[in-house]
Amino acid sequence: MGGDSSVISQFVIALTREKGKNDKLRDALLSNERIEQICETSGMSVQIHELPCIEHVDGPDAERLAPTLASSHFDYVAITSPEAATVFAAAWTNAGRPKLGMVAAVGKATQEALAEFEIDVAFVPSKSTAATLVEELPPSNVAVEEGRATTVFYPASAKAQDTLQIGLEERGFSVLRFNTYDTVAATWKADQASLARSATVACFASPSAVKAWLENTAQFETPRALASCIGETSASACRKNQWEEKNIFFPQKPGLDGWASAVADALEHIAKK
Repeated sequence: MGGDSSVISQFVIALTREKGKNDKLRDALLSNERIEQICETSGMSVQIHELPCIEHVDGPDAERLAPTLASSHFDYVAITSPEAATVFAAAWTNAGRPKLGMVAAVGKATQEALAEFEIDVAFVPSKSTAATLVEELPPSNVAVEEGRATTVFYPASAKAQDTLQIGLEERGFSVLRFNTYDTVAATWKADQASLARSATVACFASPSAVKAWLENTAQFETPRALASCIGETSASACRKNQWEEKNIFFPQKPGLDGWASAVADALEHIAKK
């Protein structure tokens, strides 16, 4: 309960992504040698449960996405998450797979999601954050030759921060943002609430998941689960919601392998108590 190893005999890990999208992390955890060693050393077993915190719904600009792709051309298309990639690719397919400008993807998982739809990625920033993309995205050579601003189409979550468009606009880029999807808190059933109550570690991939977890666990008297985050953005959301720093774990470089290591760090922290 909340990571107190004196009263638990097993680690309970909650995977909080949307239903059906937790398999890659589950596989990474099950194959992680550190987690296996921690379990052997502590004498505790591990249970991994899918406990979705969020659901995706259409955003206010969803219906405009396919027509815009069919009728407009941009130097870049910026995709910052696997879900944004999936929504974008579906609309692109519906539009007849028109020619795209260069695609910039934040993170390996986003790049892989685009690859599933045979969308080539021209640029990936050195760190999987929008801020790093803002710093590193080069202007379009064509735009420079034509003496105009580099154009960027940014289909995003309605809840995504404005880091990307403001940062690129400050560099002289012209950015068109569409809020193509939104995230809402998933409603838990009694058995899911019970699982959350027993969780020792909760795995977060977005601030929306952090917020939804808190909404669904606000009535619990048990201590908070430790937070294992995919990267700094989710970790920052935990800090803003009064998680203690010692109970937040995240990799310096966002990604699946680093996320699994952050879970191992959390389990190690519990085992040492």
